[in-house]
Amino acid sequence: MENLRLNVSLLRRRVPNLTSSAKSVGLRPATVSNLCTGKIPIGRSEVRTIVALATLAECTLDELIIRGEKIEMIETGIKTLDLFAPLVKGGTVGLVARPGMGQLVVLAEMFYKLKKDSYFTILLKPEGEHPDLDAIKADINLVCNTIDEVYDTIAKTGKNVDIAFAADRSNVISGEINRLQQRLADIGIEDVTTFLVDLKGEAVDEDFPYGPLETLWQFDADLAFRHKYPAINPIQSTSTVLEDHQPEQAHNQVQKAAQKLLRRYRELRSLVTVHGIDSLPEHEKLTYKRGELLEAYLTQPLFVAEEFTRIKGASVNLQNTLQDVRKLLDGAYDDLDVEKMNFIGSL
Repeated sequence: MENLRLNVSLLRRRVPNLTSSAKSVGLRPATVSNLCTGKIPIGRSEVRTIVALATLAECTLDELIIRGEKIEMIETGIKTLDLFAPLVKGGTVGLVARPGMGQLVVLAEMFYKLKKDSYFTILLKPEGEHPDLDAIKADINLVCNTIDEVYDTIAKTGKNVDIAFAADRSNVISGEINRLQQRLADIGIEDVTTFLVDLKGEAVDEDFPYGPLETLWQFDADLAFRHKYPAINPIQSTSTVLEDHQPEQAHNQVQKAAQKLLRRYRELRSLVTVHGIDSLPEHEKLTYKRGELLEAYLTQPLFVAEEFTRIKGASVNLQNTLQDVRKLLDGAYDDLDVEKMNFIGSL
């Protein structure tokens, strides 16, 4: 059962407005979202849910459920993303944030890295003026004005080079992204890595803002307020990469242990804010300290922000991140000053 996953790209093409469609057949959008991103494994889902999704997509269960196919991860070099919500090559990632939480800085860092890795990068220009998008244009090969221009470009180059494509949520709502992906699938191109952002900051109020996703990056208001960047919520962000338990069992184990620690740390932090650290029992003080250390470790200086932060950007490969976090969870860094963990690369 661990080798089973939803055919998210097929579901996305067949059911463009999945939120209302799911509700119409008695499914909770959050449940469907968690199935798509792997937060709920196929083996733990209700049979009626899978059957209902197959009915919505007008496909068979064999078409909807993919067996034994390994999902390929793109290492971003950003610790919190690679650990908690890895980027799926050829998949669709949705960034959920209000303005000011740093989503465009993260997107800029993605395009900076991907362009260096020989990806052809495309941005579909959104309607209206968005000067904050200037941050990512330095690493964009082509800015397209229409979805047809995007299609023509990918159709010409997509079979020869890797493509990274970004668009605003308005293009999802209009159905343009769904139609684009269907047209590309019709000519045999299904592995464009797609980034969907929400320039208006409305996605945070929606249960299922982008439809099915391989990866969800949920930004965190509290982390952003405390300048803990990149302000990715390590508990709410998800990826289908972590469905694929067998090849990277160590990754899953470290990720789950880190989430457990951070979840408890957040609970304790609300108490400490009101009553102080001395209100905690000794064993909880240790949990709190390790949570502080991990939260600080997950901050990271980004290359595209060097001009503003005056801190040299850092890239950390996944194996180093897993090693550092495993040691931190085991207490190897209990004596370190939390402040020294902020905005570093690897330990």
